[in-house]
Amino acid sequence: MEKVELLGNVRTEFTKSARSTLRKNSRVPGVLYGKSIQPVCFDVDEKKIKPLVFTSEAHIISLKLDNQYQQDCVIKDVQFDPVTDRIVHFDAIGLVKGEKIELEVPVQLIGTPVGVRDGGQLQGLLHKLNISCDPTDIPESLPIDISELKMGSSIHVADLNYDNIVILNGSEQVVVTVSPPRGAKEATETDDVKTQPEVIAKGKEKEV
Repeated sequence: MEKVELLGNVRTEFTKSARSTLRKNSRVPGVLYGKSIQPVCFDVDEKKIKPLVFTSEAHIISLKLDNQYQQDCVIKDVQFDPVTDRIVHFDAIGLVKGEKIELEVPVQLIGTPVGVRDGGQLQGLLHKLNISCDPTDIPESLPIDISELKMGSSIHVADLNYDNIVILNGSEQVVVTVSPPRGAKEATETDDVKTQPEVIAKGKEKEV
């Protein structure tokens, strides 16, 4: 996995005015923590953190604070402004060799499904998977071969298997499926209605 350097400053003030000053200076507050890591509050340049958040790839971050403290980590949670979608805070988990870590990793669909070539529609329902693994085994993405996927078929979490990685999502969750085209479904429903036998109500015979 690619490692990216990120520079930051240790935070010592946590008042509302301090947070406002950070925002005006385009700085984003964060916190670094881990099982055997003392939590550290810090802030980084908004322009530097955005490419690491708005991406389809996972990265290992080499976080350097005040050009002294250094710790490899991954982004865990991100909070956004509900109006502007600006990043307002993020959590980073420190990586320690031998300690399992839980994180989200994007899936990578490989190939063109048989069902799509037959006119079906590909639907990706899970774009990321929650996994647990050693820091040395963190993948940039999880490849899934979908070339043999037929129309009406799906790939579930239970169908996936990767070396040294445990998937934490429910085994029955659908990752990707190929659905029949909407027009074909509607046509089938129309045909079903037409083939239903006509029922003629038979009332009581009129007395003469």
